[in-house]
Amino acid sequence: MKYLSALVLALALATPVRAQIIERVLVKVNGDIFTQTELEDRQTAAIRAKMGVDFKPEMVNNNEELKKAIDEVTPQLLVDAIDELLLLQMGKEKGYHLSDEQFKGWLDNLRKEQNLQDDQKFKAALAQEGMSIDDLRKNVEKQFVVSSVQREEVGSKLTITEEEARQYYLTHKNEFAEPATVTLREILIDVPTSSKAGQSTISVAAQDQAEEKANELRKRVLAGEDFAKVAAEASASPSKANGGLIGPINLAELSPSLQDMIGKMKPGDITQPIRTNRGVQILKLETLKASAIPPFESVRDIAADKVHDARQQAEVRKFLSRVRGQALIEWKNDQLKKLYEKQVAIETGGGD
Repeated sequence: MKYLSALVLALALATPVRAQIIERVLVKVNGDIFTQTELEDRQTAAIRAKMGVDFKPEMVNNNEELKKAIDEVTPQLLVDAIDELLLLQMGKEKGYHLSDEQFKGWLDNLRKEQNLQDDQKFKAALAQEGMSIDDLRKNVEKQFVVSSVQREEVGSKLTITEEEARQYYLTHKNEFAEPATVTLREILIDVPTSSKAGQSTISVAAQDQAEEKANELRKRVLAGEDFAKVAAEASASPSKANGGLIGPINLAELSPSLQDMIGKMKPGDITQPIRTNRGVQILKLETLKASAIPPFESVRDIAADKVHDARQQAEVRKFLSRVRGQALIEWKNDQLKKLYEKQVAIETGGGD
């Protein structure tokens, strides 16, 4: 289970709190139970996130892809569920709870971020997932308690010194590399299209005329006219409002052919007319900034965050391993027990 802070809406809405009914118990953790229904709820949320389908457990019977996906996510879901029970038990012992004021503040921020400030929209979002405001609060309180326990047990071990951040930077410099970027100006000559049998087509004659016009404009800028002024006058691209300026653009995001062309240019160079699916285009290279590694001082906080995240994961794993070892975990399903134990072994470095 990852170190948790605020609960995002997708998670809160994806795990409805079920009414207590008599059902199949899969495992007892220090006397608290985890049921078949609760596992199915978690599987449903995981498959929604993984595959983007409106998944229901009964769909697995006739879908091999879904069966495979369920097999992949279930071991981690079991580990997360048991860890959550253990941490909730610790939180209860410590007296952690979510106050009305804290929940209101969290909810106000969430509704603002998710554009759900309208009461009807918010209620509709809850109803769509079959949840009530009480269900939402219970889910949020769970995550609040879990993160509070982890913060108390692990947070004191996560102070990162500047030297640790510096050493990480020195040994992982490529992680901080800024990508090569290019700034261009463009003039686009539109090529009219016609419809034939429901398909948009461009005539060769129209393309030739557009290229001829592009060549005339190119001659003007080569003769000394300002490229930006000509672009504002003659370009069909929205960039004409900025004198044809486009960028800075990540060089790696451009097509290989365009990257190759730009790589052979110097600032101020102007291309020959280029036929594209937008029309005929002329480009001027304004600036080309090579990939560079920034100095440590400008990425100190990022480096510290990376060290913090790595140490946090390691400390949380050690903490959870200790808590599991002290717990009484009684499985009612041998197959799930094997999946759980294999996943725990993997996480602690004792598995495949």
